[in-house]
Amino acid sequence: MGNLAFRFMALGYKFRDFRFPRMDILKEAGIKPGFNVLDYGCGPGGYITGATQLATETGKVYALDIQPLAIRHVQNIARKKNLTNVETILSNGATGLPDESTDIVLLYDVFHGLSRPDEVLKELHRVLKPTGILSINDHHMKPEDIISQITGSGLFGLLQRGEKVYNFSKVT
Repeated sequence: MGNLAFRFMALGYKFRDFRFPRMDILKEAGIKPGFNVLDYGCGPGGYITGATQLATETGKVYALDIQPLAIRHVQNIARKKNLTNVETILSNGATGLPDESTDIVLLYDVFHGLSRPDEVLKELHRVLKPTGILSINDHHMKPEDIISQITGSGLFGLLQRGEKVYNFSKVT
């Protein structure tokens, strides 16, 4: 995505986030104090503030995106709000995180656009703890497609279908 398209998208997300608070979605993910959270495809950072509030200062929030402007956006949010437990990752796939180091991965509004979804799911499986959760929300996809594509990988099983998200457990 180019810089102009990203800026347009970020502006649209501000209106979306005002009308539909991101915290309503995050609460369904099950983030608890002390959790390590990976926001994979973080975009302009709409979930960062809420994720840090739920994980508290004892947790860590990693924001990964392929777009450098997204990373700068998240860094600005963290600086302005003094969020000391946010770390950004500029990447087109690999997280660089240790094996089994993450409690929850947020895959919100990004799965439909992945060019290599199987590789991404393998990476997310690798970084999730054995009890970790992959939380997905993607309004571009039908619910049955989300479930079949995630469980069809053999890496994740459906844990819970919420009002706004689908939570999957790691298959070991």
